[in-house]
Amino acid sequence: MATSDNFLKTPSKTPMNDKVSSSARKHNHQTTFSSSSSSTKSRFDAYNRLQSAAVAFGEKLPIPEIVALGGQSDGKSSLLEALLGFRFNVREVEMGTRRPLILQMVHDPTALDPRCRFQEENSEEYGSPIVLASAIADTIKSRTEALLKKTQTAVSPKPIVMRAEYAHCPNLTIIDTPGFVLKAKKGEPETTPEEILSMVKSLASPPHRILVFLQQSSVEWCSSLWLDAIRDIDPTFRRTLIVVSKFDNRLKEFTDKWEVDRYLSASGYLGDNIHPFFVALPKERTTVSNEEFRRQISQVDADVIRHLQQNVKGGYDEEKYKSHIGFGCLRDYLESELQKRYKEATPATLALLEQRCSEVTAQLTSMDSKIQATSDVAHLRRSSMMFASSICNQVGALIDGAADPDPEQWGRTTEEEKSESGMGNWPGVISEIKPPNATLRLYGGAAFERVMHEFRCAAYSVECPPVSREKVANIILAHAGRGGGKGISEAAAEIARAAARSWLAPLLDTACERLAFVLKNLFDLAMEKNQRQHFDCDYGKKSGDMDGYVGFHAALRRSYNCFIKDLAKQCKQLVRHHLDSVTSSYSQVCYESDLLFSANSSYRNQTSVTSMSLDLSDQENIPPENNDRETTPGKLVKAAGEGKASAMTVPETPSPDQPRDGNYVVKKENGNFLEGGGGRKRHPRIQINQGNGKVLGNLLGQNGGTTTYNEICCSAAQHFARIRQVLVERSVTSALNSGFLTPCRERLMVALGVDLFGVNDEKFMDMFVAPGAIDILENERESLKKRQKILDSCLTEFKAVARSL
Repeated sequence: MATSDNFLKTPSKTPMNDKVSSSARKHNHQTTFSSSSSSTKSRFDAYNRLQSAAVAFGEKLPIPEIVALGGQSDGKSSLLEALLGFRFNVREVEMGTRRPLILQMVHDPTALDPRCRFQEENSEEYGSPIVLASAIADTIKSRTEALLKKTQTAVSPKPIVMRAEYAHCPNLTIIDTPGFVLKAKKGEPETTPEEILSMVKSLASPPHRILVFLQQSSVEWCSSLWLDAIRDIDPTFRRTLIVVSKFDNRLKEFTDKWEVDRYLSASGYLGDNIHPFFVALPKERTTVSNEEFRRQISQVDADVIRHLQQNVKGGYDEEKYKSHIGFGCLRDYLESELQKRYKEATPATLALLEQRCSEVTAQLTSMDSKIQATSDVAHLRRSSMMFASSICNQVGALIDGAADPDPEQWGRTTEEEKSESGMGNWPGVISEIKPPNATLRLYGGAAFERVMHEFRCAAYSVECPPVSREKVANIILAHAGRGGGKGISEAAAEIARAAARSWLAPLLDTACERLAFVLKNLFDLAMEKNQRQHFDCDYGKKSGDMDGYVGFHAALRRSYNCFIKDLAKQCKQLVRHHLDSVTSSYSQVCYESDLLFSANSSYRNQTSVTSMSLDLSDQENIPPENNDRETTPGKLVKAAGEGKASAMTVPETPSPDQPRDGNYVVKKENGNFLEGGGGRKRHPRIQINQGNGKVLGNLLGQNGGTTTYNEICCSAAQHFARIRQVLVERSVTSALNSGFLTPCRERLMVALGVDLFGVNDEKFMDMFVAPGAIDILENERESLKKRQKILDSCLTEFKAVARSL
């Protein structure tokens, strides 16, 4: 193990290595541990009981603990057995590869034979003592297999707690973790190595835990597989001890003093203040008595020191390194360091226990009130109505804009929204739509606005689809007797209307579903936001405490989801109505003047800038806009005419030297002006001075021309673009905002109130006395009572410990 001068923020300026040197040198491996002082023993017992309570009830208490880490076969199991003072064949059950094991070693001079007891699962109680070593190994194996079978996993972070009382073990508690592996075993999931690494990092991350990292002496520091993983947890090794295991395998390589000293210093790899411990343990796995096992440990330590002194030329720097060589030095150091940390942490632990006891007492009082209130309908109505009102207020706050709870945890990117909603890409849109801020995690009003902008991007990326000659011919024939060129213009408008109804309607439905998904997600966020504010006592009195009423929470969620679902249905009908209006044959959208159309383009561009042009993400996204080909009149359109073509130009701004009346001029090849369109007229934009028969002939490919077909398609594309622009810019945006957001702010509480509280008392109470609801409350109360009892007991012990400091 390595120690550093600032290990665990030790206030003393004296390096820990120096502090432990004298005691380590005086250690006699062939004697048993001396009896601990009364205060030290009581402090150790108090922390062991507190640790057991924390494991049983899931309490997060900063108890000083030692965590053993390392790769498989690096000697963790042998180290644990050496610390215990007896073997129990731990390696045969592969304990370290499945579940963590918390070993609570209690030095008891009266326990001449080890007494081991396992803490019951989900309880602070311990089972009957186990004496046989094989029974200990079998218990570890059976408990591990039972939990993994239940959870359907290869490893589990839930620890096994074993308390060992023995006259030859120190007062020491250590957590053995699963060993790091590079590859999963046969039959295990391929992700097992990553799961083990993640679990070990989670166990080792709390700053109150001391890390003991084991690595075989045969591994060079520059080739260490797992040293970087330890650096990720503790970059400066401030709370890490490094143990070089199987040190006897390396001794034969040393011949001169400088070789030994250079290796022992780990110079250049761990830093000047990091000094590893070098440990060798008996290799023989034959069955021997516990006394013989301890004698072998002492003998190995003595052999290592003798080899360094006699078989290495010049020996080694004993003053500097002897305190870090041998298992005995390591054992004494761990025990003294843990006891020191216990003593330093006692005041803070006592204060934390007092706080937790007060909190559990308050929770128990609240739970008693809830159970009593199950027969008080008036009280439940008041509390539940206040709670529902608070949730509605939280929803409104999230819509208006909020950064709590944390968007990085609760928000979603555009891709996550699409994936979780199950709607995927926009229907009919081939190109990928990436609105501004698509990679940011948003929720509430921000996510709503992003979907709105994404809809606009998707709508403007839809082109007017190509139309077959047969369809055009059918429409033209239907208009054949209505007046020549006017029939052609109306045919183009009809094609555009049909395309808009077919292609834009699915986009509107998808927009409604996506917006509804964003609003549905607000329920969980509102619950989380309300829960956090509930810790304030004054706020808790206003909002009501409804924790534990599972039936009510389920009914509230169902009612909220139904409200959002109804809004989505109404909004679909509303935007479909706008689509029907703009695509009606009575609508003048297709015949608006170019001046009005240009104004609309300006309005759309301005809206695009103010809508969501602020892109805070890293990507470069430019929302698709109407290009000149679609939205800006002024294209050259060719028409067929009795053997020679006529050219028609529709400029955005007429030339000053041309007669004009409005926005466009129609000019023949010979220079005679045919027609000018004005803002006061509703003339069609395309006039073909041909007979219907000849027009139809040209359309069908007769007389060698296809001009009329292309002309109609071009005009239909312009009509489609105008319909799309008016729909998106004038109608849909305001309709969706008012259809979704306004009801959420103004009608949500009324809707929930009518649904949940506008019922008789008998039906209302079904939410609170439904089968299982009272049982859940009763079970939670019993659990709180047990927690209160054990925490009060721990508090009493720590008060006694504090008085002895």
